[in-house]
Amino acid sequence: MLPLDVTRTTDSPATIDADALVVFVARTENGPRVLADPDVAELLAGALVAVGATGAAEETVRVPAPEGVAATSILAAGVGSETPDAESVRRAAGAATRTLKAVTAIAVVPPSDDDVAAAVEGAVMGAYRFEAEGLRAREADDATRLERVRVVAHGDEADARITRALVAAEAVWTVRDLVTTPPHALYPETFAQHAQELSAELPLEVEILDEAALAAGGFGGILGVGQGSSRPPRLVVVRYNRDTELPHLALVGKGITFDSGGLSLKPAASMVGMKYDMTGAATTLAATVAAAKLGLPVRITAWLCLAENMPSATAIRPNDVLTIRGGRTVEVLNTDAEGRLVMADGLVAASEERPDAIVDVATLTGAARVALGERYAGLMGDPELVAAVQEAADATGELVWPMPLPNELRALLATDVADIANAKPGNTAAGMLLAGVFLQEFVGRTSDEPDAPRIPWAHLDIAGPANNSGGPFGYTPKGSSGVATRLLIALADALGAKE
Repeated sequence: MLPLDVTRTTDSPATIDADALVVFVARTENGPRVLADPDVAELLAGALVAVGATGAAEETVRVPAPEGVAATSILAAGVGSETPDAESVRRAAGAATRTLKAVTAIAVVPPSDDDVAAAVEGAVMGAYRFEAEGLRAREADDATRLERVRVVAHGDEADARITRALVAAEAVWTVRDLVTTPPHALYPETFAQHAQELSAELPLEVEILDEAALAAGGFGGILGVGQGSSRPPRLVVVRYNRDTELPHLALVGKGITFDSGGLSLKPAASMVGMKYDMTGAATTLAATVAAAKLGLPVRITAWLCLAENMPSATAIRPNDVLTIRGGRTVEVLNTDAEGRLVMADGLVAASEERPDAIVDVATLTGAARVALGERYAGLMGDPELVAAVQEAADATGELVWPMPLPNELRALLATDVADIANAKPGNTAAGMLLAGVFLQEFVGRTSDEPDAPRIPWAHLDIAGPANNSGGPFGYTPKGSSGVATRLLIALADALGAKE
């Protein structure tokens, strides 16, 4: 549950009693323009001009409320354009709640009723804070927390828009909470417990495969990666609308709860932060839970491939050969290219159910971060599904960049002792694409016919944007971003709408 009480109001913004009234401001040639009811805009304009507010995108300026406004203060959130799109509103709202201090109650005035969902999503995501018992010896200096948000909204669709926005924002909070949890507390077994807790009282089925069940099922990739840890691996399967004929979307998430690199040990500095390597699993879980809460007309099966990659006397070695579910073998040439090994098992298992589409999400390669930075996710796969993912990204303000899967790269993964190698040591070119080419090998066919087409598949490498190592921006804090969560919800909704 979100630790925020978000409610709708139709009251005039000027009459709402709150610590801060959040309004959106555009930048124009004639100075800042408040995008609100003309009477309210007129009351606020002078105060904002006096303190130098410009309305530039993501600018936040807080001033005492002028006479005639019941709130204690005004926070002007810049959207830039006089006709802002949903993402501009989302980022401005996030910047507002992220920068507000010492407040418990605010009111948000969206530019229009069409912007209600974006304003709520942004405000709630921007208000994120990680709170876990036993991690701090004392309260933070800014212990006053935002508790109540009132959203000014009119129209018959307002309640539905707010509900949907809250579910999406809550899903992002879930991902951020899971990713931020220290690795001593979040490991495969406890991650599986979180999946059960999040699914409780929802129309979801959760199946947990422990190490014995993984061995019986032939999940050699997950078992191999996890065998170096004292905390054994798990495969968690979360099913929504299992016994239906609805369009079936399979989600496969990389869940390396800590990645030391294994025997191919990471340098000390590179190992810090590797608790985030389970972001893909957290994202697919949160999106599936959100779909169930919203009652989306789609069938979803999420495959959470969970392991801890540690060096020990029992860890896999370079040149070991693992047998992936279904029988294909992989020579391990780099134990730090472990994510693709657990994902191979997940992709094969997902393919066995012949879904209409498979989307995998993974913090897979450092090469993706080198190529695309920390705001864009790499997107690969079949053109039609890639286009659908791109459309969902555009609708939710997520940033993805389509990348190719060159056939010639497959030769780099040739090996004399197995069907495929997991890496090409010493090769620094096209690392993100090479990982995609590897994963593609494990996507199944639409039928048992030898010439059947491959199941539509898309791969999201979120290694860059999953963790914001710089300063916060918009609704994104420093640290875990929750990237791609809302994208998957939108994609699932679109797939269901086709039916």
